Amino acid sequence: MGDIRSREDIELLVNSFYDKVREDDVIGYIFQQIIGNDWSHHLPVMYSFWETVLLNKASYTGNPVKKHIEIDKKLPLQQEHYDRWLQLWHKTLDSLFAGEVAETAKIRAAAMMQLIDMKVQWAREGKSIL
Repeated sequence: MGDIRSREDIELLVNSFYDKVREDDVIGYIFQQIIGNDWSHHLPVMYSFWETVLLNKASYTGNPVKKHIEIDKKLPLQQEHYDRWLQLWHKTLDSLFAGEVAETAKIRAAAMMQLIDMKVQWAREGKSIL
């Protein structure tokens, strides 16, 4: 098993991860209701996001905090949802990759989840998210 080194590795990671997510009994329904059956827009966005985060190639231009706040307004996000997401992320990484970038992917995902959760909570309370 090698480390994450290329866009192709990112695509393998993201595709494998979301295959697990779609089937998951804890968070699968959220993605089904938000994305539906057509993942042709979401997956390329995620490829670019993780390529930017892990390979330092600036290909992502979105706002994940804003997106999660919008999702929370439709389907309230709970700690169990974040926990399951991270659990599936780690499981997918461990099944495909080993190395420094793979470990960084775990650390950065956990940090992002904490930030997103905090900002979602603030938005619920009417606080500024900037």
